[in-house]
Amino acid sequence: MERKLVSIQCIDAVESIAGADNIVKARVLGWDVVVKKAEFTPGAPCVFFEIDSLLPDGQAWAEFMRPRGFRVKTARLRGVLSQGLALPVDILPAGVEVPDLGTDVSDLLGVVKFEPVVPDTREISGGFPGQVPRTDEIRLQSALGVLEEMRGRDFYVTTKLDGTSASYFRPIDGGDGDLVACSRNWALVRGPNPVWRVALRHDLERVIPPGFAVQGELCGPGIQKNRLGLAELDLFVFSVHDTHAGRFLDHAELVGFCAERKLRTVPVEAVVVGEAAARFEHSLELWLERAKGLYEGTRNRKEGIVVRPLHDAPSATLGGRMSFKVINNEFLLKDED
Repeated sequence: MERKLVSIQCIDAVESIAGADNIVKARVLGWDVVVKKAEFTPGAPCVFFEIDSLLPDGQAWAEFMRPRGFRVKTARLRGVLSQGLALPVDILPAGVEVPDLGTDVSDLLGVVKFEPVVPDTREISGGFPGQVPRTDEIRLQSALGVLEEMRGRDFYVTTKLDGTSASYFRPIDGGDGDLVACSRNWALVRGPNPVWRVALRHDLERVIPPGFAVQGELCGPGIQKNRLGLAELDLFVFSVHDTHAGRFLDHAELVGFCAERKLRTVPVEAVVVGEAAARFEHSLELWLERAKGLYEGTRNRKEGIVVRPLHDAPSATLGGRMSFKVINNEFLLKDED
């Protein structure tokens, strides 16, 4: 499911905030959002901006976000966690009819995703390969329907590492040394950048079979704040995609693939199977609580978790792979860069 930064959504509920005269709490999708009092009623449409939306400079409706650099972030207002931004539909350009619920209006409003690091254009060799799925996971609050799809399935939970995404791909028709190494959005020129340093260290242009893509998180010194406390840069694999077959490897296949090539995987926090999986009560509240905690061996809050079925499967809710992430709210409030 491609993330919709800004979309038309419904105000599902509104409730008062103790001690607050001018603001109330609204529920949009699975998100709690603080809004102006009397601005919305339950059932009303709104323009909903997800976290990391970067609003345009120069639009009157966005001017109040200037002190925040126009970036939508998690905030705590009067003790209430607010995750996202809900504005009236009258901010849409004049003459534009209000689109149907769920319609993406990011381009219409000139909103882009906040990117913490803009790559040096001299490092970019081309676009991200079209055969390889991108790595941006959907947040659970934006797709609650996936919980029903997960019910009864064997599943596993991994730690979401606070690093930077990297993908490595060997085209089927390529030869030795024909590795494509990518950041989250771009293929990178071979050089001293962290993505290529890790590729050379693990000899990925030899050990990755043609037609396969290895995707993981780069962590270590110089990456974010190295919250894992690593002594050196390393790759933690979270997905392997067989582009020829058009599928991701199942969990057991992924573990075997990485073990054979001496690659580390992201930490597995839990594997739930059989009767335990059949009885497991998937809920937003449960997973938000489960996302809390520290990186093992440190005093640093972890970014969150990722949940996937043991046997890879499609999701009608997500329109793609059945997989979702849950971000640690304490991390968002206190540690997010």
